[in-house]
Amino acid sequence: MPRTESYDVIVIGGGMVGAAVAYGLANNHTRVLVLDGGDTDFRAAKANFGLVWVQGKGYGNPAYQRLSHEAAQLWPLFANRLTDETGIRLDYESKGGLNFCVGESQWEARQARLSQWHGEMPERAPCTEMLDRSALQKLLPGVRLGDDVSGASFGATDGHVNPLRLLAALQKGLVRRGGTLLGNHAVDRISPLSKGGFSVHANHQRFDAAQIVIAAGLSSSALGSMVELDVPLRPQRGQLMVTERLAPLLPLPASGIRQTQEGTVMIGLTQEDVGFDLSTTPAAAAQMSRKALQVLPDLAAARLIRQWSCLRIMTPDGCPVYAESAVYPGAWIALCHSGVTLASFHAGPLASCLRNAKLEPRLNFFHHERFDVSSIE
Repeated sequence: MPRTESYDVIVIGGGMVGAAVAYGLANNHTRVLVLDGGDTDFRAAKANFGLVWVQGKGYGNPAYQRLSHEAAQLWPLFANRLTDETGIRLDYESKGGLNFCVGESQWEARQARLSQWHGEMPERAPCTEMLDRSALQKLLPGVRLGDDVSGASFGATDGHVNPLRLLAALQKGLVRRGGTLLGNHAVDRISPLSKGGFSVHANHQRFDAAQIVIAAGLSSSALGSMVELDVPLRPQRGQLMVTERLAPLLPLPASGIRQTQEGTVMIGLTQEDVGFDLSTTPAAAAQMSRKALQVLPDLAAARLIRQWSCLRIMTPDGCPVYAESAVYPGAWIALCHSGVTLASFHAGPLASCLRNAKLEPRLNFFHHERFDVSSIE
């Protein structure tokens, strides 16, 4: 019979959220095991756009807005530390970000939305400003804007990063800190132990730990129910495309379009409620291309290299979930669809809370009890 291996914490899921939490937990000599699934699993990280984004985040939910601001402030130190530990360049930049507006009505609607968003957090000075076409052109000298571009909102705290390098660095950093990462170990059973703690079964092996953190994306609903953590989730398909490498075209990232440091231009993402369908569609390609060309007509000469899709993890209100099981203390769940922006928070303050087995009061909003599960299909 295989020997049971014991750890302080088992993190279930090695994607952007699980890897960040595990990386943070592995500090201070905590024995951490990450059990990750296979490459064919539904992974939001496969199509992450790479934005470290604040503007408009948490509209209608001030707690989420505050969390996004905090994460953005933590990012510079977090990125430097992660690169120093792993030697992986993250291509992180925080020079601000844009949300382009096409037509005057879109500009006015964006202005009204951001005004209300700022009003929901009156204790903080505004971090965005609306730029008309003239001001936008001054910010982007040499960029040929589409004729219908009326301006943009500019978020001073926004930025972007290479998401694949970020994930690789988090996983490498976890191992360098003494953690263990096992791929192709999809968890099929979690059993609370009578003496306290949990046994986790994956790939015909058993692993024990005093605490577990479920960060398995769309699989988290089924796994959470094993420890009375019932969180309603739904998949949302996001399609995106990438061009060949181009000469510098767009110096700042924007919602739906950004140029990477390698020169490729990423275009997307769609928001489609189609269940677990990972197909790519010509209709989505046409829609994304049309929007991109409205903003940057010079992209018409670019060659598209690839189109692909992922499934985002969506809660009913779009906000993250951080909670401990009321029935089985030591069983935690961590979910969000903004794993890149919140990576600095997950690796820092959240990991500290989990190490101390207590969430800070400011995180109370993110408990899953805010959902009436019985009324959600």
